[in-house]
This record gives sequence, C-alpha cells and structure tokens, in this order.
Amino acid sequence: MYKKRSSGFTLVEIAIVMVIIGLLLGGALKGQQMIENARYKALKSEVKEIQAALYSFIDIYGSLPGDIPDDRLSTLLVDATPAQIGTQGDGRVTLGFCNNGNEESCMVFHHLRQAGLLNGDATAVGIASQFDTSAGGFFNGISSGWLGNDNDLVLIMQDIPGEVAQRLDTELDDGDGRTGSIICPGCTWANDQLRDVLLEL
Repeated sequence: MYKKRSSGFTLVEIAIVMVIIGLLLGGALKGQQMIENARYKALKSEVKEIQAALYSFIDIYGSLPGDIPDDRLSTLLVDATPAQIGTQGDGRVTLGFCNNGNEESCMVFHHLRQAGLLNGDATAVGIASQFDTSAGGFFNGISSGWLGNDNDLVLIMQDIPGEVAQRLDTELDDGDGRTGSIICPGCTWANDQLRDVLLEL
C-alpha cells in the first residue's frame, strides 16, 4: 500500500531561509546606522552654520543678535523685533533658555534671519523662531553665562537623543557632560533619554 510522505522543509531549506533572513536584517540595521550617521553629520553642519552666522553678525553689526540696543536696531536690520526682557547692548545674551517670546535669548535666530545670515522664516519671533535639528530635538536659542564666564555664548539644544548628545561630547569635547565646552546638565548618558545640550560657540 502506498504511504503518503508528510510534507515539510528540509534542514537545507530552513538553513537557506535563515541565511536570507539574516542578510535582510543585517542590511536593515546597516541602513538604519547609515541614516543615523547622516543625521548626526547634518546636525554638526547645522551647528557650524549657526556659529558662522553668529560671528558674521558680530563682524557686520558690532553687536550680538538679541542684544542690539533698541535705538540702533532699526538702522541695522529691517523689521527686526527688539527684545523687551534683558539689558540690550551689554555684550551678553541674557536669560538662559528661550522660554518667553521677548527674551534676548529668544531673539537671536530672528535677528540672524533678518540679517540674511540664517535660513528660515525671518518673520518668526521668539519661541516661534526655534527650529528642529536633523538628529532630533530642536535648537532653543543662544545665551550667555553658562560656563562660568558672563560673556560666554552657548548654543542651547533641547530634547536631543541621549546617544547623539554623548557622541557630540565624545567627538567634540571631553566626553564628560559635566565639564568642558559641551555641557549636558544631569546627563548620565542613558541612551533612551532626551537631553538638553549646551554647546560653547
């Protein structure tokens, strides 16, 4: 009497399928890593662009963006909005994080765009002038007095992925979020947490 063979995969067929799955997963992971590297490099380029815009502004106008005295503002920039909170013209961009639309630290990007030195909506003022980074999170503003010197300038980034913050500090500074030219308040470099990063310009 004829006995029907049970159908199923042979060990060779299963091995081939496993190899194909492994190749597909490996390619997906490699592709993801390439995307993350591209975003990180774009973030570094954005930081350099902001830094170049800042120092070009200082060279052209003799003042810090956000800190221009009201009586000089109209002669320097067209339709630029002054800061109402802060001591304009004292050589510092005051008030830390940009949390209020008319703080000096909130006016920096607006003034840089009004001067044609930074891409983006030149009519956006204060908090509305903040913009996303390529690596996640956003550029909050620029401010003085974070690194023990009243006249220092730092670029404030918020909600940066922990692994990006750590990579920035390791590549560009001392790898310690508590010291150096890149400060990450409260950082323990947990990769799953979003971070505030202060980068000296």
